[in-house]
Amino acid sequence: MFVDEAKIFIRAGNGGNGCMSMRREKYRPKGGPDGGDGGRGGNVVITADSGLTTLIDFQWHRHYRAKSGTHGQGQKKHGRDGEDIKLIVPVGTIAYEGRGKRIGELIHPGDTLTIATGGMGGRGNTQFATPIKKAPAFAERGEPGEEKEIKLELKLLADVGLVGYPNVGKSTLISRVSAAKPKIASYPFTTLTPNLGVVVAPDQQSFVMADIPGLIEGAHEGKGLGDRFLKHIERTAVLLHVIDLSGIERDDPIEDYKTVRKELAGYGKDLIGRPTIIVGTKIDLPESAKNLTRAANYFEEQGKLFVPVSSVTGEGVEKLLYETSVLVKEERKNISETLEQSVKIYKPGSVDKVEVEKISDRAWKLKSKKIERLVKMTDFLNEEAVDYLRDRLKQLGMDEHLHKAGAQAGDDVIIAKATFEFDPSQ
Repeated sequence: MFVDEAKIFIRAGNGGNGCMSMRREKYRPKGGPDGGDGGRGGNVVITADSGLTTLIDFQWHRHYRAKSGTHGQGQKKHGRDGEDIKLIVPVGTIAYEGRGKRIGELIHPGDTLTIATGGMGGRGNTQFATPIKKAPAFAERGEPGEEKEIKLELKLLADVGLVGYPNVGKSTLISRVSAAKPKIASYPFTTLTPNLGVVVAPDQQSFVMADIPGLIEGAHEGKGLGDRFLKHIERTAVLLHVIDLSGIERDDPIEDYKTVRKELAGYGKDLIGRPTIIVGTKIDLPESAKNLTRAANYFEEQGKLFVPVSSVTGEGVEKLLYETSVLVKEERKNISETLEQSVKIYKPGSVDKVEVEKISDRAWKLKSKKIERLVKMTDFLNEEAVDYLRDRLKQLGMDEHLHKAGAQAGDDVIIAKATFEFDPSQ
């Protein structure tokens, strides 16, 4: 089964808690703080593997969780970092977060992408010792790991894509020139999933060919699952536009050609501008004779390369592979550069933005990754820890941001899942 989309739920590991510990040794009554830090939580990482061609594994297993870090201990012993969890996906996979925010894409075997980051380990009380406060009696809690809903989408990577109406001979052609064994039958939409085959041309150059399921009028709007099929053409360097010259299934191969071209243009992504060879199939049938001459004249006038073939007898196939190989050679350099430029790994900027949102007359929500992290890692049952948090929030300018937004003393301020009373006098 070919599956090109999957939705999964992931959770990175939590950071381990820091340790609050005082050194206790004989004859050293004031040994001082010696609590160790907690370990970092494990990340959730996806890695591209050229041996996979489908996302079907993620249809059966949808929930993934990385290991959490262990807690710090006394004698300055730090906790162990949690292990990352690695998910293996096909080359050509794109990851989206939530409502379509693109995280990144994997286009080479071995490419990796972190899709959820483990929480930081909490600092032990050793980290908070200062010349003034030599024996801090608090430590940080571990930061919770990121929890997300991720959409994985596969777009096949192939050098050559076969496009055209259903039942025009695409599957027969790919089975003739490669080891691919697609289903072949005399009814439309025999091919419901893309098929890949490795082709060796007469000049000994090899390339990957993709048989894209048949397109019909309205395909770019989703008719006949066309929008799902068209996305697999986005990364192909060369298109072989296949038309049936016999006229047995459809009356006019030239009109079919125009219709499919219109769908390619409607989908966008510059599919219409890809280097294209027009392939006229089934020339071994007597019915193809009248359309062969007409098609050859038409495409010559259009300045298009037209190659008639018979996938049954092999006539014209060697010429087609040679011409295709020439185009692939020319386009490989360009397509590799284009793909490199298109791969973007989306990471948060180095500047932490503070946003204040009014949610009611006397309530505000403050958003800031740094401030939210401090709140999540605070032990609110420890008075010293709360005092430290208050001082850090002032240093980070929280009061100024709230004043600027219009907050008044006594208003509620929500940070992460905690609610505070705004008191600028403290």
